[in-house]
Amino acid sequence: MTTLHWADSRLEVHRLVVGPYDNNVFVIRCRETGEAVLIDAANEHEKLLELCTALNVRRVLETHGHWDHIQAVPAMREAGLSVAVTAADAPMLKDVGYDVFIDDAEVIEVGRLRLQAIHNPGHTPGSISFLIEGSPLLFSGDTLFPGGPGGAKFEGGDFNTIIDSIDN
Repeated sequence: MTTLHWADSRLEVHRLVVGPYDNNVFVIRCRETGEAVLIDAANEHEKLLELCTALNVRRVLETHGHWDHIQAVPAMREAGLSVAVTAADAPMLKDVGYDVFIDDAEVIEVGRLRLQAIHNPGHTPGSISFLIEGSPLLFSGDTLFPGGPGGAKFEGGDFNTIIDSIDN
């Protein structure tokens, strides 16, 4: 179902590829406490709920509000998981719902791990990345693609803005 994508003594990163666009879903898990968070409830909610149960996930962090990244959000919320998104992208989730806002520079604690939220507008106005403090890991959603910046052709996207946010 999932592969252990990366690990060190403090954390595990599990990866699952879902949906027709092969979206990456990541679970960040603190090895010390077992607490975990899921990044981008993209699709295939049955698989994601199974993963959430197996890895003790209680929260979902959305990197942005495009439909291909939020299709499993209703099932996550029905299962009792809290879903977080930026205020700028919250209108994109009006049909699926959300629970809390994520702010730029906010620190999200997952067990003993600390994820720093970094606002990266350009793909969407509210695109946000998550940097795990003390590690080389950044989860950028569609802000970065292999080989360059993410797309900026959709409504609310802006190529110059995405380049500026990557440079910063």
